[in-house]
Amino acid sequence: MLELNKWFFVQLANFLILVFLLNLLLFRPLLNLFKERRESIEGSIEEAKRLNRQKDEELKRYNDELAGAREKAKEIYNSLRQEGLRKQKELIGRTHEEALREIEKAREEIRSETGKARERLAEYAERFSEEIVRKLIEV
Repeated sequence: MLELNKWFFVQLANFLILVFLLNLLLFRPLLNLFKERRESIEGSIEEAKRLNRQKDEELKRYNDELAGAREKAKEIYNSLRQEGLRKQKELIGRTHEEALREIEKAREEIRSETGKARERLAEYAERFSEEIVRKLIEV
């Protein structure tokens, strides 16, 4: 059975002093350390969330700028393509006109050469006919 004598009170006093000292020297610093650690982790989590939101905003801004740049590049490409097609048509038109002029010039040269050839043939034919008539008369 439990006796309440002086040793009980001495052990109770030792126990209370030990609990007080442990609380003062061990439990409170550990609880403070755990509290600081929890606050640090919560602060880091909040900072990570803030940085994540900032990253999302910057990524959205970047994607918007990239889409704008792509659209602008597409517009520039289309305008340059249209200008290239226009210049191509222009060059083809000029080349076609130049080719037609060259063909007409060649036709004129052919007509001229044909006319000259006909004149020479007419002269040769006249000479041959004169020579044939002379040979026939001489015979």
